[in-house]
Amino acid sequence: MDGSILLWIQEHIRNPYLDEIVIFITHLGDAGWFWIALTFIMLLFGKTRRAGIVSALALFCSLVVNNGILKNVVARIRPYEQIDSLVLMIEKQVDFSFPSGHSAASFAAATAICLNLPKRFGIPALILAALIALSRLYVGVHYPTDVLSGAVSGIACAWLAQLIFDTVRRKRQEKILDT
Repeated sequence: MDGSILLWIQEHIRNPYLDEIVIFITHLGDAGWFWIALTFIMLLFGKTRRAGIVSALALFCSLVVNNGILKNVVARIRPYEQIDSLVLMIEKQVDFSFPSGHSAASFAAATAICLNLPKRFGIPALILAALIALSRLYVGVHYPTDVLSGAVSGIACAWLAQLIFDTVRRKRQEKILDT
């Protein structure tokens, strides 16, 4: 079913008007550079520092869990290497397919933003995360289950990062009150 969805996207959604836009969007997620840069910017300002810290923790969690562990344990071959009629739109990827690291990092950072900043920042972050995730299907480098798993994993990493941040903060405050 995963392969059928990719071929349907190739047949019915891909078009010259969207190609360059989607390729640009997919490259925003390369090595997590956009989300890392945004995290550094958030760390610079007091009003966004909490979101920056949680985003940094979530991105680190995502890197370890998805790129360090899951990709290598599952070792799923990329769809363009298995589906002969699937046309790859960007360069071949050097790692395994499952889960999508682009999707995981995007949803990790976007969820951290949603948890710590007003909706006017959180909603656009989630929309961009979804666009980056969907772009991975459009360009033919991931199966839908790779993208879905990456998104779920990224969200889980953000919630874990938030839990860690809140726990450390609470313990610090208790320590200050005890002295």
